[in-house]
Amino acid sequence: MEKPKNVTIFYFTGLFGNKQLELPFLLWILFCYLAVIMGNLVILLTITCSHLLEQPMYYFLCHLSLMDLCFTSTMLPRLLRDLATTKRDISYNNCMAQLFTGHWLAGVEIFILVSMAFDRYVAIVKPLHYMLIMNRKRCHLLIAIAWGLGFWHSLALLLMLLNLPFCGPNVIDHYMCDVKPLLKLVCKDIHIASILAIANSGTLIIVIFILLLTSYILILYTLRTRSSAGRHKALSTCSSHITVVVLFFVPCIYTYSLPADRENKDKPISVFYTMIAPMLNPLIYTLRNTEMKIAMQKVFSRILNSVLK
Repeated sequence: MEKPKNVTIFYFTGLFGNKQLELPFLLWILFCYLAVIMGNLVILLTITCSHLLEQPMYYFLCHLSLMDLCFTSTMLPRLLRDLATTKRDISYNNCMAQLFTGHWLAGVEIFILVSMAFDRYVAIVKPLHYMLIMNRKRCHLLIAIAWGLGFWHSLALLLMLLNLPFCGPNVIDHYMCDVKPLLKLVCKDIHIASILAIANSGTLIIVIFILLLTSYILILYTLRTRSSAGRHKALSTCSSHITVVVLFFVPCIYTYSLPADRENKDKPISVFYTMIAPMLNPLIYTLRNTEMKIAMQKVFSRILNSVLK
């Protein structure tokens, strides 16, 4: 007979499991979170207040920035609270809500990156049909599909965990509620559950990552016949996408493709996709993008002039 689910509260060990070691990182994590907020808000403001929103690439980038803001906000405020106080508890319901929301938003972000890769593929491989293929209706459809697929991915994980018994240990060896740390607390054999989690997350991420790399290889192959100026512009755009994809996907592959009962470095690795990637994305997409820089100057000049009047 299955053991009852009597755990109502979980406790986090934190990022390092050592309070003395974590305190110095409070300001650094606060800086990261503020940088995520400011950087992505600048991207959102620049695109929504300029002509860039009409272009599919920037339309997807706008949604990517929104996902970065929302995704980090499901994790970092609680982590900052835990670092600043001795209270590190979370209720069972809030834990499941954090897991569901985090995986939903991360799933949406993954499929937005797929949409961005598709957009670049069409723009470079089929330039004459670009506006016909990447019309606004199809862009809206791709975003809707991203939200839908992310929802079903997250719902599948949630339903699996809700049907597992938590009846003993309630200390999560992490700074957030995630599927692998929670599976370690289940008081029954988790072999099947671990395989399902890998199939849902790890295998999916690997397949999408391979597809993305394949699309960029095809793009690079096509660029051989382009002029030097056209090749340089396309490479500049694609290199930004590839950097973002690698920063997000590689840590996720390491985290979610290994079994839950195996010891690994999930906590420090997770910092890359919960903090570092969302913080660097605005820089990656603006530093080498002349069009974004010009749009930013125009938007903020307009805002400054309206304030001074």
